[in-house]
Amino acid sequence: MKKIFLGIIALGLFIFSCKSSGTNDYDKKVGIHLEPKSGSKVEGTAVFLQKNGEVSLECKLTGLTPGVHAIHIHEKADCSSADAASAGGHWNPTFKKHGKWGDAEYHKGDIGNFTADTDGNATIIFKTAEWCIGCGDNTKDILGKGLIVHEKPDDYVTQPSGNAGARVACSAIIQ
Repeated sequence: MKKIFLGIIALGLFIFSCKSSGTNDYDKKVGIHLEPKSGSKVEGTAVFLQKNGEVSLECKLTGLTPGVHAIHIHEKADCSSADAASAGGHWNPTFKKHGKWGDAEYHKGDIGNFTADTDGNATIIFKTAEWCIGCGDNTKDILGKGLIVHEKPDDYVTQPSGNAGARVACSAIIQ
């Protein structure tokens, strides 16, 4: 009986140590808060997770006007100006034309459009192997960039920005 009891304790300690070892099911994680810009009330959170060579983005927003809006990664982690122009243009490390993600040409920052519901809320989910978090590859690394939400949809044609209107929310992508 004593051996069984000690065995159960040992098994419990093993399971506890595995669960509390601090390991995660992702390699890297960055969480950010988007703040209102251009006189808007748009704000939200975004989480970037890197796992097995892919980065996923989940972004939750409030305060939007109902309808379609664009979201892009911009070249600078600088949201200091009232209109977020300080974040620069779209992140385009491969010097392609602006377009729709997955088409022949697009910027690495051209995430695309999403729809806010009648209450002005939206969730964006995006996943790609063309980004990394802190890998140091200038053509893939999203750290040190800015995440921008626009007031209008991206038309995927107008160069270099997609004619998406004002920048209504911004956050630096930093750890």
